[in-house]
Amino acid sequence: MDQLDWILRQEEGQFFERKSCYEHTASRLQQRRKVRDVAWDVAETLAAMANADGGILVLGLEDDATVTGVDFPDDRMEVLRGAMETHVRPPLKARIREEELQGVPILLFETDWSPEVHQLTDGRYLLRIGDSNMPFPADQIEAIKAGKRRRMAEARFVLEASVADLDTSLLAELRERTGLMLSDEELLRHYRLAEPRNGRMLPSLAALLLFGKDPGRWHPRCGIDFVKYEGTERRFGAELNVVKRAWLEAPMVRLIELAYRTIEPHIRQRQRLVDLFFEERLEYPPFAWQEAIVNAVAHRDYGYEGLGIEIWMFDDRVEIRSPGQLVEPVTLERLRRRERIHASRNPRIVRVLTAWEYMREQGEGVPRMFEAMEREGLYPPEFRLEAEAVFTVVLRNTPIYSPETFRWLKQFEPLGLNGDQKRLLAYARERGGTFTSRTYQKLVGVDIYAASRDIKDLIRKGIVRLPQKGGRVYELCPPEIKADQEKPGEYLALESLLRSQGFVTNTDIRATLGVSRRQASRVAERLCDLGLLKPEGERRWARYLPTE
Repeated sequence: MDQLDWILRQEEGQFFERKSCYEHTASRLQQRRKVRDVAWDVAETLAAMANADGGILVLGLEDDATVTGVDFPDDRMEVLRGAMETHVRPPLKARIREEELQGVPILLFETDWSPEVHQLTDGRYLLRIGDSNMPFPADQIEAIKAGKRRRMAEARFVLEASVADLDTSLLAELRERTGLMLSDEELLRHYRLAEPRNGRMLPSLAALLLFGKDPGRWHPRCGIDFVKYEGTERRFGAELNVVKRAWLEAPMVRLIELAYRTIEPHIRQRQRLVDLFFEERLEYPPFAWQEAIVNAVAHRDYGYEGLGIEIWMFDDRVEIRSPGQLVEPVTLERLRRRERIHASRNPRIVRVLTAWEYMREQGEGVPRMFEAMEREGLYPPEFRLEAEAVFTVVLRNTPIYSPETFRWLKQFEPLGLNGDQKRLLAYARERGGTFTSRTYQKLVGVDIYAASRDIKDLIRKGIVRLPQKGGRVYELCPPEIKADQEKPGEYLALESLLRSQGFVTNTDIRATLGVSRRQASRVAERLCDLGLLKPEGERRWARYLPTE
């Protein structure tokens, strides 16, 4: 498979985007777009990518990867080629290639991250976040750039090294994973990991860390120090409580998997009561601790040669410690608010780890860590930034709820509540069934607007009500939600509608729960089996009435 075939397999994301030259509907292509509109698409996407981590834009592909091509007269093609100069300030340098894909001409634009902040000529500043070109304040983009200029250790070319210091079998595996049928040197240049100097190919520090035969030769602390302690704190001297210690060192594309294999045997099983049966669960959800390790390897500051990644495992928690400050615009507050925001100190390393499928959705990892921990009834991840420029992620294995409360919360699983809403319900249940918006704000650390949005969602789903119009005290809806009742969450969401109109239909269930027609039928059948509903009528006239 060659590079052009590889393009068809890519999904739009942080580093890749497709653009069409045609106006189209869902059923058929229409007329060719105006070249000035296509030129703006090119300028917007490349400026956003250059302000972030760089990337590739393919012109002539539809969203579904259908090849429709670039079919403009020569004078219009020059408008597209010059879009980075006419529409971007300062002008943006990008590599442009004319290729054929399935016999149809396309244009490939590729840009690296740029040390300058690029503005569109209409005044906008854009930043590539996930698969979108997002408006972003110029001062924040400049802060990102300044941080990268100070700490771009990965881009440093190592004069003493050569391509011979790289493991060619790993480069072959990268070719296989991506379908880029390029030579070793071409592959390295494609990922900006090497460049020709004085007649020889010079690798960067990123290349040596990712694929080096001996990465430790080029960075003394590029591995991971895993330490398991007995108890809940570190002790020294005569009270030294180290149970296991391992220094892990390997090319980065192997180091992450090595860390998984080393740590996994030390993650214990725990028993949890589920529906009157004890169920074995891991004390830490795999996604949470593995994502923390990937982020530590990908985003650490390799400019610190005296510090390495450390993983400390205690009886009650695991700490993943990574050298370096947070990269602008990421802050502790934004992480704790679970904002979907991505910024990379090491964009070249991140691109390769993404190709290796260690990293996928940009900016989604931290929110998914929260979800994984909360789904298991555990405390959310904690983030700390210590004085010696060490960023630490803490995962605790202590359940946040009692087994009884955890069982009670299970009834709401079909309603898609977030972790903060679950904490509020558990808090209210244990304190007489009432709460206020201010209580919620203090409990989970959100502002009044987020609290209002979440509480309104609970009211809409029939879980919470405001008994007095204009009042400030909310309460769990009686008599439906009590600790001694086991009504499913689907029934609770439908109960107010059952009270108001005396029945529900498949359409009502679909609208209330946000599910498909088939899923709604299954929900109705389950509630009938539980004796909560009874059917009346058939097919399109079927409806469901509450039982006595």
